Amino acid sequence: MFSKLACTAVALLALSGCAIRQNVKPVERFDSKVVCIVDNSSVRASFMDAYERALTNKGYAVKKLASGSSLVECPVTSTYTATWRWDLAMYMAYAEIVVYKNAKPAGKATYDATRGGGNMGKFIAAEKKITELVDQLFPNLAGS
Repeated sequence: MFSKLACTAVALLALSGCAIRQNVKPVERFDSKVVCIVDNSSVRASFMDAYERALTNKGYAVKKLASGSSLVECPVTSTYTATWRWDLAMYMAYAEIVVYKNAKPAGKATYDATRGGGNMGKFIAAEKKITELVDQLFPNLAGS
C-alpha cells in the first residue's frame, strides 16, 4: 500500500512541473487597419504565414517589413519569435508576438510550452495556436 501511495505521489509531483503557460495583454483599438510585421528569418516561414492569415481574417491589411526594420516605419508594427522542439514529434514550444503603436509597446502574447514535459497538450497545431493568440491579442476587428 505504501509503495502505491509513494508512486502516485512521485507521479503527481513530476506532472505538476509540466506547465504550459499562455499570457496575453490585448491591444487597444487602433485607427489604422494596417499592421506591419518585421520579418524574423530565424523563425519558420509558416509562422509568418499563419500570423498574416489570422490578421487578415480580423480585417487587417498586413505589410511585411524586412528583418531589422525600425519600429517607426509604420504606426502599428509587430515583431514575433518562436521555437520548435522535438519530443516524439515536432511541436511549437514557444511563441511571442509583440505589437507596437508609434514604436511603444501596445500588446503582447506569449505561449510557453518549454516546461510542458509530459503534458500532451503541447502537441497543438501551431497555426491553430497562432490564430488563438492573434484573436486574443486583437480582440476587435480592424477599425471597430
